Amino acid sequence: MTLQVLSVASEAVPLIKTGGLADVVGALPAALAPHDVEVTTLLPGYPSVLAALDEADAVHSWDRLLGEPARLLAGQLGDHPLLVLDAPAHFEREGDPYTAPSGSDWPDNWRRFCALGQAAAQIARGVGAAPGFDLVHAHDWQAATAPAYLRFASDAAERPVPSVLTVHNMSFQGWFDPAVFAATELPGEAWSLDGVEHHGGFCMLKAGLALADAVSTVSPTYAAEIRSAEFGMGFEGLIRARGDAVSGILNGIDVTSWNPADDAALVSPYDADHLSRRHDNKRALEAEFGLESGEGPLFVVISRLTWQKGMDVLLECLDHLVGNGGRLALLGSGDGAIEAGLHEAAARHPGRIGVRIGYDEALSHRMQGGGDAILVPSRFEPCGLTQLYGLAYGCVPVVARTGGLADTVIDANPAALAAGVATGIQHGPVHYDELCNALTRAASLYRQPETWQHMQRNGMVCDFSWTASGRAYADLYRSLVR
Repeated sequence: MTLQVLSVASEAVPLIKTGGLADVVGALPAALAPHDVEVTTLLPGYPSVLAALDEADAVHSWDRLLGEPARLLAGQLGDHPLLVLDAPAHFEREGDPYTAPSGSDWPDNWRRFCALGQAAAQIARGVGAAPGFDLVHAHDWQAATAPAYLRFASDAAERPVPSVLTVHNMSFQGWFDPAVFAATELPGEAWSLDGVEHHGGFCMLKAGLALADAVSTVSPTYAAEIRSAEFGMGFEGLIRARGDAVSGILNGIDVTSWNPADDAALVSPYDADHLSRRHDNKRALEAEFGLESGEGPLFVVISRLTWQKGMDVLLECLDHLVGNGGRLALLGSGDGAIEAGLHEAAARHPGRIGVRIGYDEALSHRMQGGGDAILVPSRFEPCGLTQLYGLAYGCVPVVARTGGLADTVIDANPAALAAGVATGIQHGPVHYDELCNALTRAASLYRQPETWQHMQRNGMVCDFSWTASGRAYADLYRSLVR
C-alpha cells in the first residue's frame, strides 16, 4: 500500500528558500517515492510561490482560517503533488517568509503559521476535494502546531492521524506572548506543561516536541546532543522524557543539482578521476573575488554570518589564516558587526581576503568547485549541507566536531590518514586556538599533494544522496501508521 504523507513546511526549493530547510523539504518527495511513499508538500501562499504555480486548482476554501479567508490550491512541485495555502492576509506581503523589509519579525508570525498548522491538520483529515493523509510530517516551529491541532481535533480518538516533527534547528522556537493563545483556536487543555506552554508563553516548537508521535532531528549526533543543556536550548528535559520517540536521520543532498561532473556553473566540470580540472575553477574564483594566485590553500566560507556559525571566532583567526599562506573567499550575510569586521580584514589583506555580502546560488557552486577547503566552524550544527557539498566537490571540509558535521566528516588524524579514510579536518570547541590549529593542519596537509588529493577523492566517492535517509524516513512513518 502506498503511504500518503503530508509534508508541511514554511519553505521548499525551488519555490522559496532562506536556508537548508528548503533543500530538505524539496528533496523529500523524490527520496520517499522509491519506498512506496507519496509525499504531498503543503506550503504557505507567498507571492513567489503563487507566481510559480501553473494552472493551480482550488480544491477547498475557508471563510475564516484563524480569522481570515483562505483557499487551498493544488499544483505540482516538480513531479510531485503540491498544496498551497492561499491566505493573502497571512502571506501576501513583502519581505522574506518571516521578516518585514525592515528586518524585524512579523509580529503576527504566530497567527500566520498557526493558520498553516491548523490547515494542515484539517487537510490531513480530509477537507473538500482534498483527500485525507496517513501521516503528517511537520518541519520546524513554523509547522509544529500541526501535531497539536491533530491531537486536539474533536474526533481525534476515533480518527487518529499520526505526526512526525523534524527539528532542523532547536534554537528557532517560535515563542510568543501568552495572550495570543486564546486566538489560536486550540482548546484550553492544550495550555499545559505537556502541551504548548513554555516558560509562561505560547511556544510553537514546544507544541510539536510534546505532541507529535515522533520527533526526528537531521543527524544522529544532534539527536543525542539535544538531550544536554548545552544543545537542548531549554528543551533537554522534554527530549529526554520523550525517550525513544526522538531519533536522528541524516540529511542527504540533491546529487543531480550538486554534481561537479555536470555543473553548468563551473568553468571546468570534473570528477574524482580528473581533479586537475579544478585548477581552472580555482583561478576563475580567485579572479572573481579579486584574490592573488598563490601556492597556499584557498579557503572558502558560504554561511550565515552569525554566532552559531562561529563567524566571530573565524574573524579573530583571519590574520593567522593569511599568515599561514592561505587566502579566503567568503559569501554570506548576517550580523552587522561581523560583516564590518570582514570588510576590515579584506582591507587589511588586499588580494588575500575577498568578501561578498549576500547569497548567490550559482556563486556557491563555483566556490565549492574552485576552493581547496571549506570552513564550517559552527558552535552547533544540526546537520549542515555545506560540508556535504564540499565533500561532493572535493572542497575539503574543515569543521567543528558537532552535530551532523561530526557524523559526515572523517578527521585526518594519524590513524585515519594511515588507513586512507580521512575526508576532512575536525576541531574541538569553537575558540581561537582550536580553529587556528585546524587552519594550520589544513595548510600542512595541503602541502602534501598526494595526501590532499586522496582526501578529496575519499569525500567525492561518499554516498550522501537521499537513498539511505529516504528509507529511514519511510521506516519511521510505517512504524507510526496503524
